[in-house]
Amino acid sequence: MTGWYAQWMDRWETRLAFKATNRVVRPFEWGLDWLDESPISERVTRNGHNPAHYFREYNEAAIRHSEEFFGYERPRDFSLSDGILRFRSPIPTPHEENDIVTAQWFPARTKPGKPPSRRAVVVLPHWNAPAQAHTALARGLAKLGIAALRISLPYHDYRMPAELKRADYAVSSNVGRTLHATRQAVVDVRACLDWLEEQGYERLGLVGTSLGSCYAYLVSAHDPRVRVNAFNHCSTHFADVVWTGLSTQHIRESLEHNVTLDELRHAWLAISPVSYLDRFAARNQKSQFIYTLYDSTFLPEFSRQVVAEMKRAGVDHRVVTLPCGHYTMGETPFQYLTGYHICSYLLRNL
Repeated sequence: MTGWYAQWMDRWETRLAFKATNRVVRPFEWGLDWLDESPISERVTRNGHNPAHYFREYNEAAIRHSEEFFGYERPRDFSLSDGILRFRSPIPTPHEENDIVTAQWFPARTKPGKPPSRRAVVVLPHWNAPAQAHTALARGLAKLGIAALRISLPYHDYRMPAELKRADYAVSSNVGRTLHATRQAVVDVRACLDWLEEQGYERLGLVGTSLGSCYAYLVSAHDPRVRVNAFNHCSTHFADVVWTGLSTQHIRESLEHNVTLDELRHAWLAISPVSYLDRFAARNQKSQFIYTLYDSTFLPEFSRQVVAEMKRAGVDHRVVTLPCGHYTMGETPFQYLTGYHICSYLLRNL
C-alpha cells in the first residue's frame, strides 16, 4: 500500500511520536568512566588514544570476549512480594533506584487436574515504556498457560532516578553510559532467567519490543536457556537506529556535532545485534521477527537486513510484517494483531 495510505500513516506516526513534549537535548559526552568497571577495560589500555579510537578497540575486545562482557555473578537476593520480583542488579551504577531490578510476575493459569506449566517468558518493554505497558500481554500469556515476568528496563519506571522524567540514561548522547545501560539490561534479563529456572521453569523464552527487542536478541545470543524469541521490531546496528529514528532526533542533535555515524557504529558495536549473527544462528532456538512497513523509528530497511541474515544463516524463524509504523503498532487494530502473532507463536513453539 502506497500513496494516500503511506501519507496517512506517516501523519499518524508523527503525531503519536511527538505527543511527548519532555524530550531534552543533553550535552554530548564520551562517558569513558562508564567503561571502567567492565572486565573488558582490563584488556584494553587507553595509551593516550583519542576517545573514538579507544571505543573502537574496547568494542572489538568486548565482542571477542562477549561471554565475559555479558557475564555476571548470579544474584542471591531474589524476593517476590505481592506479585513483584526484586533483586539487586549484578551490574552496579551510581543510581540506587536503578540498581534494584523490578519485574512484575504473572504466573500461568493451571487447569484443574493438569500439572503446573513449565513454560515462561521474560517480557522486555519498549524504550520509555510506563510501568503498566505490556502487562496486558503478560496477563494474556498467563491465561494461555505461559507464565510471564515483565521486567522494568534500566532507568525505567520503578528504576528511574529522581532527576529524570524519561528514561534518558538508557539511550542518550552519553556514549559510554548507553553501552553500560545495555550491558546491564542484558545481565538483568539473564538474572530473571535464573529466577525462573529456580522456580522450576524449563522452557524459557523472550518477548522484546523496540529497545527491548535489541536487549532480547543480545540475551538470546549469549544464553543457551532461551528456546523461543518473539522480536517486535529489529535492526542491525544500534547506532543506525539512533541516528535515523524519528524518536531519537533529539539525541542525534547532540551526537552529530561531535561524532560521525561510522564512529558511533564502532562505539556501540558490542551492543549491536549485527555483531552476534553467527553466535545467534548457532543457538538451537526458534524466533519470530515482527516489523512494520511504515516504521520511522526502526527503518524497514534495517529489519529486512536482519531477516536476510537469518535466511543466510539458516535460522529457524518466522517473519511477520504489519501495515503500520512503530508507534501505531500500539494502536487499534495493530496492537491486537501483534498480540495474536506473539501469543500464537509462543503457544506453538515454547
